[in-house]
Amino acid sequence: MNTIPHWINGSPTQGSATATQPVFNPATGQERAQVVLGGAPDVDTAVQAATAAFETWSESSLTRRTQVMFAFRQLLVEHEEELARIISAEHGKTVDDARGEIVRGREVVEFACGLGDVLKGSFSDQVSRGIDVHNFRQPLGVVAGITPFNFPAMVPLWMHPIAIATGNTFILKPSERDPSAANFVAGLYQKAGLPDGVFNVVHGGKNAVDAILTHPGIEAVSFVGSTPIAKYVHEQATAHGKRVQALGGAKNHAVVLPDADLEFAANHITAGAYGSAGERCMAVSVAVAVGDAADALVAVLERKAREVRVGPGNAPGTEMGPLVTKAAQERVENAVTTAAAQGATIVVDGRGLKIDGHEDGFFTGPSLLDHVTTAMDAYQEELFGPVLAIVRAEGLDQAIDLINANPYGNGTALFTASGEAARRFQRNVKIGMIGINVPVPVPMSYYSFGGWKDSLIGDSPIHGPEGIRFYTRPKVVTTRWPQRTQQIAAGFAFPTSS
Repeated sequence: MNTIPHWINGSPTQGSATATQPVFNPATGQERAQVVLGGAPDVDTAVQAATAAFETWSESSLTRRTQVMFAFRQLLVEHEEELARIISAEHGKTVDDARGEIVRGREVVEFACGLGDVLKGSFSDQVSRGIDVHNFRQPLGVVAGITPFNFPAMVPLWMHPIAIATGNTFILKPSERDPSAANFVAGLYQKAGLPDGVFNVVHGGKNAVDAILTHPGIEAVSFVGSTPIAKYVHEQATAHGKRVQALGGAKNHAVVLPDADLEFAANHITAGAYGSAGERCMAVSVAVAVGDAADALVAVLERKAREVRVGPGNAPGTEMGPLVTKAAQERVENAVTTAAAQGATIVVDGRGLKIDGHEDGFFTGPSLLDHVTTAMDAYQEELFGPVLAIVRAEGLDQAIDLINANPYGNGTALFTASGEAARRFQRNVKIGMIGINVPVPVPMSYYSFGGWKDSLIGDSPIHGPEGIRFYTRPKVVTTRWPQRTQQIAAGFAFPTSS
């Protein structure tokens, strides 16, 4: 049985780990590897390596750092297929979906390649007689990322390229459910010329997480996961003096107005709801059918849901793979059962799906629920699975009020042909990321990703300009170079310009 080790100071290592955890292939239900479970000693070893590496890496030229990023970006291109198949085998998503994940992560690497322009400071000449002011940003030191199972390549790539390119060193604690992508990426960094100790991987569960949150040698922590854990991470890390990015869960609504092209809307909502088996924080989990659009929209969504091709992620033509674990499969199917008991209409029932030749896989089919109310569990909880709930609203303003009353504020979408409705929606809805006829509005890498309300704990979105600010701190320098023969009187009053 293959054992997946940590990656510390440029080498794979078992570290101090005495325990392991199985890693499954979700399509077969079979164990494919064991991952070591590290703790405080392994985190400390990684911090020591990263601290030593920071001394030289932070002093390296911006040209040197971006050269490594360009080389790393090229290696991601060359090894895209291999990495995608590693992700598919451990997560369950289709290989095509995994390729898309890698591409969206690679866009952040490309943003990091251009940091020479982004990191330029400003200069003000002669702010007072003979005095100039300029500013610049410097790296923090050792920083860490704690990332979820659903995007084992993309979400870490939203963190470490910017952190490393700005001169920090990085410790990644990936999900123990699909850990191999992290080690593979570490190997690519080494091939790209990144010095040992700049990027490290420590595997583990809560013990490793707590060690990261409390270690005095770590300056900042980035986290993506559920809202309860995001709140815990934010509370613990800030209590120990760290900067924190903590992105939580979601309940994303797609509103469909009667003037929308229903075939177009249903196509995109179906993909947004059932893509990656619904295991993504930007998945469409609620369709708000407005007015006369409701019955017709349900009919089209039913047809689309029944057409989704479910199977192993590596099989040609598969559109939706299995859930990541048996427990996830059971939780999602129990949620459909509960919804029916609470009065929802099951239009499409994905429970009990068996795939020929993969009967032990963690499969469930797309489920479509109609007449869902805001009081039902299927509406209130983040199911993180292929379940789409339909809520009916009388008008756009009621749909906006419904979205604003929800505790989550990650993403939302509106399908309409009306520019007026779109403008009213995007101005009035209390959500961080909005799509107009776009179901999954994940911004490009040169913008920042982050929701509102319980979807973002604290005020630090990820990647883009906010990522630069998070991983650096500013300095402002005021200078005067008087002539040797010039005498300037020193005043005891608070200095002013003149």
